[in-house]
Amino acid sequence: MRKIATLLCAILTIGMAGQTRSSSSGISIDGKVELDKNVHDFGDVLLGTPISCSFAVKNISSETMVIYNVAQSCGCTDVDWTRTDIAPGESGTVKATYTNDEGAYPFSKSLTVYISSLPKPVVLRFRGTSRSEVLPLAQRYPVHLGSLALKDRVFAAGNMGQGSQRTDAFTVANIGKKTMELSFEDISDCLSVSPRRLTIPAGETARVSYTVTSSREHWGKNWYCMTPVVGGTKMDKIEIWAFTKEDFSSWSKADRDKAAEPVFEASTANLGVLRGGKAKAVFTLTNRGKSPLHIYKADCEDPAVSVSDIKDVPAGGKGTIEAEVDVERLEKGEFTLIVTLTTNTPLRPLINLFIAGAKQ
Repeated sequence: MRKIATLLCAILTIGMAGQTRSSSSGISIDGKVELDKNVHDFGDVLLGTPISCSFAVKNISSETMVIYNVAQSCGCTDVDWTRTDIAPGESGTVKATYTNDEGAYPFSKSLTVYISSLPKPVVLRFRGTSRSEVLPLAQRYPVHLGSLALKDRVFAAGNMGQGSQRTDAFTVANIGKKTMELSFEDISDCLSVSPRRLTIPAGETARVSYTVTSSREHWGKNWYCMTPVVGGTKMDKIEIWAFTKEDFSSWSKADRDKAAEPVFEASTANLGVLRGGKAKAVFTLTNRGKSPLHIYKADCEDPAVSVSDIKDVPAGGKGTIEAEVDVERLEKGEFTLIVTLTTNTPLRPLINLFIAGAKQ
């Protein structure tokens, strides 16, 4: 059966408490805590030798705070952190030591940090690739754009709420025999890149960081691009995707009690056996909430599916979601297509609808 993976479960994303914003000095969380980073990338490391990294946690509020616990995702990681009070303007640290003995393959671990001034924990992450031997640079970075080499041209910024940002970084390598002048052009709106220009000696690597900023003009899954320019020559674009949904963290109980509440008669439409042409899947819903239901966007990974404009559904009213499937664009055999709705209700901010059938 051909299945399209859901938009939310395909990638492990970085979780942050509250609203986050990047500044010139770090990542601010709720205007109370500032991190120097939320991801540490070790890159390629030799298997068997423990490795360590640390994260700086600064108190940018007016009250004393304390890091009262750090939970690791597995027993392969030891953690230590500042256990004394952190005064306003002062910083503490969270340190992780990874045993690096699990095998010669990529690793990604998380640290859940509980801070007294934040209502939700902060999730930090470290990652890398353990190798049993040192590989040539061109093999470690298999995507080649002239003398520029990367591990991939597509990166996931993951899920974020409105009013927040996602910051991450990737490594670039110079596999040529001369110093490389690298710059980035044609950068999408809501995407920033640092540094925009850099010089990389032959056989060396550098880190490029990017930040995706949410926008109420962009909902659901969106793609952000930049074009690397090597020695004056434009290369294939580097793409980053992010999935943006509403942020309900500041909503009160009263706000939630009067929110929209969509209830679908069925979440799966079975189209049966199809031979060609176009088919329509219709989903019927009732809004049992006290406010109108608004669907910001409908996403589907398969280009064979298009969703008609969706009207708001008033409180107590009924509505429909209509999706047209261009059967000619499907492969033969059974299929399951997923349509993801991004909504204005905290009860169901994301709703997955399924279209099933078979093409002869």
